[in-house]
Amino acid sequence: MPDITIHASLLFDPKRKVFIPNISIVVNEESGLITAVITRQNDDDVPSDPTPNIIDLRNKVVLPGFVDAHTHIFLHAYSEVDNQRQKRDESIPERIIRAVNHCRTALLAGYTTYRDLGSENMSTFDANVRDAIARGLTPGPRLFVATRVLSSTGTLDLRTENAANGHLLPNGAGPDVVDGVLEARKAVRRRIAEGADIIKVFIDYRRRIMRSPPAQPHPYKPSVLHPPRVPNPDVVSFSQEEVDAIVTEARLASCPVAAHAHTKEGALIAVKAGVDTLEHVVVNGDEEVFAAMKEKGVILVPTLGVLEKLQPPEKFLEIMTKVKVAWDMGVRMACGGDTGTFSHGDNAREMELMVKAGIPIENVLEMCTVGGWEACGGDLCGRRFGWLEEGCQADIIALQSDPRTDPGALRKVSFVMKDARVWKRDGQAIGMI
Repeated sequence: MPDITIHASLLFDPKRKVFIPNISIVVNEESGLITAVITRQNDDDVPSDPTPNIIDLRNKVVLPGFVDAHTHIFLHAYSEVDNQRQKRDESIPERIIRAVNHCRTALLAGYTTYRDLGSENMSTFDANVRDAIARGLTPGPRLFVATRVLSSTGTLDLRTENAANGHLLPNGAGPDVVDGVLEARKAVRRRIAEGADIIKVFIDYRRRIMRSPPAQPHPYKPSVLHPPRVPNPDVVSFSQEEVDAIVTEARLASCPVAAHAHTKEGALIAVKAGVDTLEHVVVNGDEEVFAAMKEKGVILVPTLGVLEKLQPPEKFLEIMTKVKVAWDMGVRMACGGDTGTFSHGDNAREMELMVKAGIPIENVLEMCTVGGWEACGGDLCGRRFGWLEEGCQADIIALQSDPRTDPGALRKVSFVMKDARVWKRDGQAIGMI
């Protein structure tokens, strides 16, 4: 197959966090890799006669494909159907069909890689979707998947059929439930054997669903209720020894570990164990947590996209402040919004919120490219993506306007190439089957 040359008048280099003029990129369709990056003398230094093997993006802003570091392909927006009813009432075929549509939408939005961290009740079907995309059966981002998440007894392994204090049933196709060091090691081995690229562990979660009576008392006989102030708070669900075992076993398989951590106590356990990323920790984390993350090189995935939807306004303002504090302290970050809890295709909201929190756009773009690659495992991924150099995957997108001056530019994706194949050009999808 012949090489394709892409001409850009303005290209973002995430490694240096700068915009560079007059760059041409040569990609190979067969290997899917970038084979050369050339600096031109000026913007007009290109052949005058267009050919099929030349793509002119000189009136666009060219970037590496975006990486969403926290997604759930089987979920759709909670504003449409809440999480409980999606897990309980939607069939497996329906959820797989939705996932296929979500992946197409994400790709057209400029997201060429997804780090997908498991969806309850969907077992290991994320690995099947990953492989279908890799084999060319359906378009979508490159997927790095967790399959079933790890949780302890009495957390994610139960679901409410009705509501709080309702009927509880085992969540059979949900998490991989482990208790104790030996089971923790076995669970990681199961995940690796079933195709996981990433180990996802719930360091803490809500465990007190049956703790207090419903908010609505008996309709005919008033009663005095004494519910706790927070009926079902997040609490630590694994011991230090258990998390240590999970991380140690994952390291033997060269597999990164992502930790769901809403509590400060859980976050510190995870950091001490040596996890690779912390998800959501800005909810209750503080400078002590951020300092520990900085020291150990743990990546923060803030998930502002979902927190904006679920947290009260005053709490979300506090969270935004914490994100800026973490960045000021030098904590490594990647962009991941918990996409799926809100609509796939709206992924750019995470970057917009990080900019709103006070992080410069150049740094945010780096977090959504190179930072995403690092969150997926870095060189453990077996390939390099997120920046545009010889030998990297040819994941290239173009925006209609400059994100430094246009706050809406991140949503104006007019061109998408993944692995040297064009999926969107002049704002229109190409080759979607």
